[in-house]
Formats: sequence, structure tokens, C-alpha cells
Amino acid sequence: MSQGSLDAASRSRPGARRIAELALPALVVLAAEPLYVLVDTAVVGHLGRVPLAALGVGGSVLTIAAWLGTVVAYGTTGRAARRYGAGDRSAAVAEGVQSSWLALTAGLLVTGLLEIAAGPLARGLAGGGEVAAATAGWLRVAALGAPGLMLAAAGNGWLRGVQDTRRPLWFVLAPNLLSALLCPLLVYPAGLGLVGSAVANAVAQTLSGLLFGSALLAERVSLRPRAEVIRRQLGLSRDLLVRGAAFQASFLSATTVAARFGAAVVGAHQIAVQLWFFTALVLDALAIAAQALVGSALGAGDAAGARWLARRVAVAGGLCGIVFALLIGAGAGVVPGWFSDDPQVREQTLAAWPWFVAMQPLAGVVFALDGVLIGAGDVRYLRNLTIVAALGGFLPAIWTAYALDLGLGGIWAGLTLFVMIRLAALLLRLRSGHWAVPGAVR
Repeated sequence: MSQGSLDAASRSRPGARRIAELALPALVVLAAEPLYVLVDTAVVGHLGRVPLAALGVGGSVLTIAAWLGTVVAYGTTGRAARRYGAGDRSAAVAEGVQSSWLALTAGLLVTGLLEIAAGPLARGLAGGGEVAAATAGWLRVAALGAPGLMLAAAGNGWLRGVQDTRRPLWFVLAPNLLSALLCPLLVYPAGLGLVGSAVANAVAQTLSGLLFGSALLAERVSLRPRAEVIRRQLGLSRDLLVRGAAFQASFLSATTVAARFGAAVVGAHQIAVQLWFFTALVLDALAIAAQALVGSALGAGDAAGARWLARRVAVAGGLCGIVFALLIGAGAGVVPGWFSDDPQVREQTLAAWPWFVAMQPLAGVVFALDGVLIGAGDVRYLRNLTIVAALGGFLPAIWTAYALDLGLGGIWAGLTLFVMIRLAALLLRLRSGHWAVPGAVR
């Protein structure tokens, strides 16, 4: 082995300390938004079951913007990390410029579409009545934060690619802390009710986007849009978009089915699904580290180092999932009461709890390996896998739960099946090694 190869191998096989240096700040970034949503859920939950149900339905719609942001961030991280691993930091930052243009455009489109379609969309998902009306009002205000949310996602993507997770920590944490303080003030003393939570949400997302934009300006690189680079990013994003669409169809369908069981069930589903998103994003901190490190390793030409990293983060993900399972199981009698005073809502939440606990160790491995394959640019496999798991597992299960009147437990059994299918297929892909293709950009 040449000296250059030895150096590349050394760089791409970091120890636990380096993985933690990337994962822990990413953990705070990932946890900040869902922590805010949990605070929001707790604040709104005490307004009653109708506002809580409206927040659940509206929040599910707005996750479309978060999904688009994740697509932009993940696609940017992989491309930027490979260029950074090949020794070209300027090219890595340039990927961030183009993804920011893409993100801003997408965010403005999301805002415009939701302003126009909030009413019909809310009625289609919630079935009309008070919940639909409240959902539409919340959506029209919350949608104003979409451009900032998307810019922040692009900023996270390129900064992770150059292995800088410290600045994103402050750019996400500070706005969300401000919003967490604003939310109860706007909802209660200011008398805005449910709309107050939407205002606080939009403020945090806009401020975060401005902070990430300022970081890009500080790099002193050309800000000119480059259509050819954006087209290549869109090509990579296509598979991530399709993959994300399968996720969104699944979770929107789950919310729709829950709404058909009544306000107490959809309110309980909101509590459980937000806790699920929180644990998923926290476990995803290892995936963020894997994206940056695996991409850098393959950019440096070290496929063996990338495979070594994949095994290491998979084991770490499983161990973290076990810890979460123990904590969540212990909190079954306490946690639901943090989010609602309604005894029916708390009772329904417990129907999802055993499934929620059981899937945590499985999900820890799944999220870690998702990060590995995204860092490697193996997004086509992830796309196909998610479609198969959604169409063959999650969607049939939740609509069967509706047909057989299985309630919230049936919906969450479907989510567990979805995770199990993905786990099996990801482990097979990891073992094959076909994903570890070296090169500057894939």
C-alpha cells in the first residue's frame, strides 16, 4: 500500500472521539426542532382536543417542507463530503451555494401552495368540521416559515459536508429556544391560541435560515446560480424525493386513518408520532456523522475505510436504540400526561406505546445505515427499498387497521413492520459491499 493510501485510510477510519465530535453537535441540531414541536404540542394540548388534533393534522402537512429540506440537506452533504475528502473545500462550499438557491426556490413554492390550498387540504385530511377549520388557519401562518426552513436545511448540508457541525448547532438552537419562549406567550397571554404556535414556528425557521445564509456569505465564494450544478443536484435529489414521497404518503395516510377514529385518537397519534420523530432524529445524529465521514472516505478513495465506518455506526445505532427503548418503556405511565389533560387522549396514546418501544433498537440500526448509504451516494437503492417497504408493509397495514377497526395500535403495528422490512434489506446491502464506490463525486 502506498503512503498516500495509508494516509487516506488513516483519515477515513476515525475513532469514537471523532465520530462523537460530529454526531453530538448534530444531535443537538436534530433534536432542537422536534423538541420545539414537543413543547408546542404540550402548550397546544392544554387548549383542548380540537386544537391538538388540528396541530397534528397541520403538522403532518408541514412535514412536507421538512422532508424537502432533508432531501436538499442529505443530497448536499454527500456531494460536499466527497469533494472535501478529495481535498477541494472550495468546491464543497460551492455545492452549498447551489443547493441554497434550490432550497430558497422550493421554500417559496411550498409557501405559495399552502397559502392557496390550506383549506381544501385540511378538509381532505381531517374530514371537515372544527378540526379542519383550525388546521387551515394554523397552516396559513406556519407556511410562512418554509423558505427559512429550506435555507437552513441547505446550510446544514454543506456545513456537514465540510465536517463543521458546530456552527449549525448555534444557528438552529438559538432560534428554536427563542421560539419555545414565544410559543406559550403568544398562545396564552397574547390570546392568539393555536395561531400563536404557528407564529412562533415561522419566526424560528426564518431566523435560522438567515443565520445559515450569513455563513455562506462569510465564505466569500461566488453566489451566482449555476444551472448545470443545480441540475446535477436535482438528479441526485430525484431518488431522495421519491423515497421521501413514500414516507410522506405513509405518514399522511396514518394521520388520515387516525382522524377517522375520532379527535381523541388523532390527538394521541400526534403525541406518539412527534415522540417518534424526536427519537428518530436523535438517533439520526449518527447518520449525519456517517454521511460526512463515509462520503469523505470514498472521496479520498478508501472504500475499505467506508465499509469499516458503516459497521461501526450500525452497532452504535443499535446500542442507542436499546437505551431509548428502556427510557420510553419506563415513561409509559408519565409521558402522555405531559401533553394532554384529556383522559381519552392519554388512554389512546398507550395503545401505540408497546410498538413505539419495540421498534427503537431496530430503528437505531436503520437510521445509521440510511446515513451510510446517503453518504455513499447509493440513494437509488434507498429509494427502491422505501417504496417496497411502504407499498408492501406500512400502507396495507394501516388501511387494514382502519377496515378492521384496530385503532391506533394497528396503525403503529404497521409502522413497526415498515421498520423491520427496511432493516432486513439494509443489512443485506451492507454485507454486499456494492455501495462502497470510491471517487470524488458519484
